[in-house]
Amino acid sequence: MKIPHTLTYFISTVVLLLFCVTVSAQDQNTPENTPSDSLVVKQKYGLRLGGDISKLVRSFLDEEYTGFEINGDYRLTKNWYVAGELGTEEKTSSNDFLSTTANGSYFKAGFDYNMYENWLDMENMIYSGFRVGASTFSQQRNSYTVYSTNQFWAPQFTSNEVEKFSGLTAIWAELIMGIKAEVLTNLFVGIQAQLKFSISEDTPENFGNNYIPGFGKTYDGSKIGAGYGYTVSYLIPIFKKNK
Repeated sequence: MKIPHTLTYFISTVVLLLFCVTVSAQDQNTPENTPSDSLVVKQKYGLRLGGDISKLVRSFLDEEYTGFEINGDYRLTKNWYVAGELGTEEKTSSNDFLSTTANGSYFKAGFDYNMYENWLDMENMIYSGFRVGASTFSQQRNSYTVYSTNQFWAPQFTSNEVEKFSGLTAIWAELIMGIKAEVLTNLFVGIQAQLKFSISEDTPENFGNNYIPGFGKTYDGSKIGAGYGYTVSYLIPIFKKNK
């Protein structure tokens, strides 16, 4: 019996389609196309609050200094943080001719950038930062001595009359380098160094500022200062994002 050409063409077409479908199904089940396992790591975003323990230790060890500072930061992106400090200081500065006491409060605000690439779910930081600081303070002149060029015959004039100058202000900028390490879950210890640049300051009549709360010790003829801090802080997680 002779099979018509039309039927032969139909059977061939069906067989070819079945072969193509079989091959396609096998390709889809190959290991290259199967979903691979992946590890999703969540990073914490929230508010970190703490204090500068170096100022507390110095307050106990130095009779001429009292200080307290709280600090905080909030994570904006993977590497950027908005950060700030709020504190108060009182410091007596003395030399052979002048004794003054600075007393006031300060506020600093700016940003930190984390340069450290953490492993998995670690939250450590090696960071650089920038701050703009402002201080409102008073300067009290405790005593002063008028220098005499004739040291042998003329006695030195010394006055212990106390005079206070209030309502003084100062503004400066800071560059910061620091480290924060997570020692326990959400608990961090850190250290930082600060390079400061004075922008403006009010000075009392007849003498300059030996110390500005928040800025620190000043140096004659220079607008540059320096500082440091040792911090302990706690992270309050608010939400998490995939790393």
